Amino acid sequence: MTDTELAEPPDDEGRRAAGLLRPYAGGFAAVIVLQVIGAVAGLAPLLAVVEVGRVLLAPDPVDHGHVRLVVAAGAIGLLAKLLFTAAAAGVGHLLDGRVQLALRRQLAARLGRVPIGWLSRRRSGELAKLVGEDVGAVHPFIAHTPGELASAFVVPLVSLVYLFTVDWRLTLITLIPVVAAVALVPLMMTPARLREQADFDTAMTRIAISVLEFVQGIAVVKAFGGGERAHREFRVAADDFVAVFHRWVHGISPIAAGMQLVLSPPFVLLTVLTGGVALISGGGTAPADLLPFLLLGLGLTAPVAALGHGFDELQAARRAVGRIRDVLAVPPLPEPANPAVPHGHRVELRDVRFAYEPGRDVLRGIDLVLEPGTVTALVGPSGSGKSTLVQLLPRFADPTSGSVRLGGVDLRELDSRELYRQVSFVFQDVRLLRASVADNIALAVPDAGPEEVVRAARLANVHDRVLELPRGYETVIGEDARLSGGEAQRVALARALLADTPVLVLDEATSFADPRTEQAVRRALDTLREDRTVLVIAHRPETVLGADAVAVLEDGVIVEHGRPDELLDRDGRFAAIWRSRQAADSAGGGQRL
Repeated sequence: MTDTELAEPPDDEGRRAAGLLRPYAGGFAAVIVLQVIGAVAGLAPLLAVVEVGRVLLAPDPVDHGHVRLVVAAGAIGLLAKLLFTAAAAGVGHLLDGRVQLALRRQLAARLGRVPIGWLSRRRSGELAKLVGEDVGAVHPFIAHTPGELASAFVVPLVSLVYLFTVDWRLTLITLIPVVAAVALVPLMMTPARLREQADFDTAMTRIAISVLEFVQGIAVVKAFGGGERAHREFRVAADDFVAVFHRWVHGISPIAAGMQLVLSPPFVLLTVLTGGVALISGGGTAPADLLPFLLLGLGLTAPVAALGHGFDELQAARRAVGRIRDVLAVPPLPEPANPAVPHGHRVELRDVRFAYEPGRDVLRGIDLVLEPGTVTALVGPSGSGKSTLVQLLPRFADPTSGSVRLGGVDLRELDSRELYRQVSFVFQDVRLLRASVADNIALAVPDAGPEEVVRAARLANVHDRVLELPRGYETVIGEDARLSGGEAQRVALARALLADTPVLVLDEATSFADPRTEQAVRRALDTLREDRTVLVIAHRPETVLGADAVAVLEDGVIVEHGRPDELLDRDGRFAAIWRSRQAADSAGGGQRL
């Protein structure tokens, strides 16, 4: 999110928050009604004390029956307050859990459908903070604010109605602390304060990103001695946060201190006593009439003080809801109104161009045909656009121009469910679920039987390793055992093989594999090619030579395409890459194609 978005006026944020939470209006209404009943019932003990005091201070004989009735009414009111406020809190927290779960599901669904270009411009720490901290920040907005707002308005209103019937002049005096506190609220909403709050959020995001990236890259940092630089980046983010925090506290603390002062019980009591003594001395009111103002005066300010204490959390929640809504508003890849059905699984890329940013093409005029029953190897130097190209086949993004077609149908005309029944993929950066090995393999085919899961694992050469795990296929990854990068890739490959789709895309899916494993995977590919269209980013010569066709990609352009032996005979770019690999092998090194 940009600073401009973070510093959006509060009215806009309020409207965006209301729109996002509108489906839960019934739950919010229940919380407010319960809280209002509890808040009003909570006045009964105070009014009972006032009434008993006035009876005892009156010159007439004490009516003990009336006193007992008043005390009983106060006790019943206290019990009702406890019951209804507890119910309001319980319903509010249940509602909070539902909303947070729904928001995280909506975010996961939307992030799974947004164009990859949008994701590529955002750092993982930013999205992690959004799904974790920002969703968690709505807790006070949902679980506490409705009840506190109800109390802040209803309790003073009911109290004022009663106090006006006793003495309107003393009522106005009792309102002085409340009016003073309310007058300070606009000072917390000035553009300068909003900018400071936005800077605070931005600084927190930078710290979250720097910590996440440092932890994720700790192995590289240790291996290559970049610890000082990595620590320096974190220290810079932390120092920036300290500076922003000091500036924010320096601006807000005088206002917050002023609000706490005028709403504090000593200040309220001093104000009421000063005004009350003046009126009593002048004969304008009876001494017994001062008692309700001393008790209910505190009741007038307590809800406003509670709301003021949560003001920062409320503002943070509003901004968090705004950022969540921004992400949910990102347009997903469009779905066709009338989906088409592919005829066969021939894949064609026609004059495909793609750019993550306007004017900076990553792919330029790609023309490529992948025939059914063939394996096509994609080779080229790092940064040539290989991963971007293969990510167009499962439609992680749409081409800027041109088309990607499956069975004669543009992918944009296919329903996403139909597309993923036709295309499966294994990418270099594998993420496995915290679930059993069997569940991870059967992710795309939940009703697959154990025999099918084992067959896919055998094809991916991971079956023997799974049997070595504590509970075999029931081993929970991340709890019972951890898998290496190569093992995780083989589990992901088994998942793709079990999906049994006509088109299989492998983005360096054996980059962590040892030669024996890759040989087993090549045998699996030989089995698959009989009835599948396979596109694989290859980095070992053996994989390339076993392919039916090779496409050499450089700077976003296919510079060579043909059978491996034909390309070697041409003595072009592919042959140069091959000779480089041979020379590296002779020198004892290694190079990827």
